[in-house]
Amino acid sequence: MERSAPSGHLPVMYRQVLEGLRVRGDGTYLDGTFGRGGHARGVLDQLGPGGRLLLMDKDPDAIAVAEQAFGADPRVSIFRGSFAELARWPATTAGLDGVLLDLGVSSPQLDVAERGFSFSKDGPLDMRMDPDTGQSAAEWLASAEEREIADVLWTYGEERQSRRIARAVVARRAEQPITRTAQLAELIAAVMPRGKPGSDKSRIHPATRSFQGIRIFINRELADLEAGLDAAHARLKPGGRLAVISFHSLEDRITKQFINLHAKAPPANRRMPVEVEFTPTLRAIGGAIKAEYDETASNPRARSAVLRIAEKLEADGVAA
Repeated sequence: MERSAPSGHLPVMYRQVLEGLRVRGDGTYLDGTFGRGGHARGVLDQLGPGGRLLLMDKDPDAIAVAEQAFGADPRVSIFRGSFAELARWPATTAGLDGVLLDLGVSSPQLDVAERGFSFSKDGPLDMRMDPDTGQSAAEWLASAEEREIADVLWTYGEERQSRRIARAVVARRAEQPITRTAQLAELIAAVMPRGKPGSDKSRIHPATRSFQGIRIFINRELADLEAGLDAAHARLKPGGRLAVISFHSLEDRITKQFINLHAKAPPANRRMPVEVEFTPTLRAIGGAIKAEYDETASNPRARSAVLRIAEKLEADGVAA
């Protein structure tokens, strides 16, 4: 059945996600990154009276939307927290028929200047998906050593000018605190080398990679992803599906390696006297799935999206 995306907020690869999850009317499904509920609505529309939809998000604004839109539905349960802890939620104990993780920052978070995610909108330099937990970006930049700042920009933002930017941040904060997104964006732009007209460097804002790297670090996004994949694997029933949408090469690499780890036997080692027995517990459903042209034309955020789907196998390594 052809499934079209709902009007309003555009969930990335809506049709491909729902097809990948293979929703059953009496199944139990968890959306670990509710956002504004585009994918969740699609899953709920396919559930019967005996189905269940579990919704998680770290962001209190997202949870408020979930409560307003879905709180009255007896099939829905809502929990504020990171999907890294999904296995600790008692609602998942009986097992899951599907798990969706739509990674990265959501469009509503970018659109609200006060959340501090966007270099194009001036606001407090926060960047926390859960504003009640941990350090803000401004607090971290105020105390982190120059080397640590450079390492974060390089490791998580893949920013080649990480050392130059870190040096400039430390020099500037000695003069005045860096507390606004516009301050940081202008500082980065001022120290970055100019790109040639028409080149990728000239089209991409100079602060893009740095903001991305700081955001990933502040929110422990890669560590949460690794923990969340393990938790999803533990809670999925045989035949259950895992769907992960990544927007960053580091996220996609972690997801791909995780699926391969559980789906493919490790390479033979001639130095091992006894071959280690391997029983797969996941089956990759296709490879990397990209958004189609019509979607990328209307939703630029979808251009960098990669969807990977895997299915939980029986204990003997056979598909359910």
